Amino acid sequence: MKLAVIQMHVAKEKEKNLQTAQGYIQSAAEKGADMVLLPEMFCCPYLAVNFPVYAEEEGGDTWQYLSAMAKKHHIYMVAGSVPEKTKENQVYNTSYVFDPEGRQIAKHRKVHLFDIEIKGGQCFRESDTLTAGQEVTVFDTEFGRFGLCICYDIRFPELSRLMVLEGAQAILVPGAFNMTTGPAHWEILFRTRALDNQVYCIGAAPAREEKSDYVSYGNSIAVSPWGEVLHRLTEQEGMFLCELDMDYVEKVRRELPLLKHRRTDLYTITKK
Repeated sequence: MKLAVIQMHVAKEKEKNLQTAQGYIQSAAEKGADMVLLPEMFCCPYLAVNFPVYAEEEGGDTWQYLSAMAKKHHIYMVAGSVPEKTKENQVYNTSYVFDPEGRQIAKHRKVHLFDIEIKGGQCFRESDTLTAGQEVTVFDTEFGRFGLCICYDIRFPELSRLMVLEGAQAILVPGAFNMTTGPAHWEILFRTRALDNQVYCIGAAPAREEKSDYVSYGNSIAVSPWGEVLHRLTEQEGMFLCELDMDYVEKVRRELPLLKHRRTDLYTITKK
């Protein structure tokens, strides 16, 4: 299958961001993409104070727009992430997944909230405005089974392993690492998760905007189950298409059977 990974600038105007995404989605479909992956908070500048302001309920205008794009171009849409609000006034960092008919087939709410304070570097507190999700997310397509998590989630190996134990052959990650954590950890994390779990591991980030209050590292990436970097962008806006071969996933797992060699008599990972 062909996956299009989009790295776009994020403006203050939600409508402008949707139009930018639409242009890339159309281009991806014209190039034969079966699935599109958008960045984290692609419709909203990445600041904790913005999340409640931009938030919409499931089924709202942005949701409808994304569903329509998936149906129009007959593609799977992994819609980056958007701020989702509930009737109880909770706000989540949420990724919706739509099938080629525009139907929602999955939803991931970011499980691990990004609360950090690095001396001389980044300070950020998602928990000031966001609520943590509670689910491990996988979804099925005719091409294979996919795991889905958001940004900071990829740092926690237990979550990726749980997705793989539920059958994931690829892990998709809308993310927005910053200029402190990105250069240090972005590629290492994607290669490590791909190697540990023998999956494709793909990250889509916003393009870098130096004048932004939160500066994204960019560098959207795709890594193979063998740990090879297949594609990687720089900081600039752009898109790449990568081919995912699920037979290759099974070949790697058969020839180097890490998952079969786990000592489940000594240790195990389970969901609550």
